[in-house]
Amino acid sequence: MSRHIALIAGSSQPSSQSAKVAHWLAASLQRQGCETSVIELGQQTLPLWPEADSKGVWPEISATLRSADALVVISPEWHGMASPALKNLFMYAGRRELAHKPALLVGVSGGQGGSYPLAELRASSYKNCRVCYLPEHLIVRNAEQVMNPGEPASEDDQRIRARADWAMALLLDYTDALAPLHERHRSPPADWMNGM
Repeated sequence: MSRHIALIAGSSQPSSQSAKVAHWLAASLQRQGCETSVIELGQQTLPLWPEADSKGVWPEISATLRSADALVVISPEWHGMASPALKNLFMYAGRRELAHKPALLVGVSGGQGGSYPLAELRASSYKNCRVCYLPEHLIVRNAEQVMNPGEPASEDDQRIRARADWAMALLLDYTDALAPLHERHRSPPADWMNGM
């Protein structure tokens, strides 16, 4: 079964550790037989909601998200918060793109943090788009030292790579299990279009 996974690198910086992690995870998914698309918000800059999208960035991102069977949402930690670019994307994304699709949250930290953005995204980003976050997540700490090209550079690097491969396999199991729900429930009755 061919599966398409979209990975969202949530940093607004054009060259980021979040993008590096996204491409590493995409390669892991490709080794498991998946098609992948990486959306780098540092390269595909959405205007701040509700400004007009005069450059037409959103239709391309929307099409990628609609065609995806699942997502990997990667957030850097900036001052203990999720990135503004990623939060802004969830202002654009709705149920047509994401309803009842599984998503794995991934935190990226230059130090020992990374958990606060995941809690923030779990609390507020799913409401109207109805994305289904897995109960598991991944936190890539000391991001500059891990998931770089080549062989693992340390025991920590080897461990996060193994954990990441396991998390990607788990996401694929959820992808298979939730596929029918997306088709059946992405358009709720008009009275229930928005979350409570």
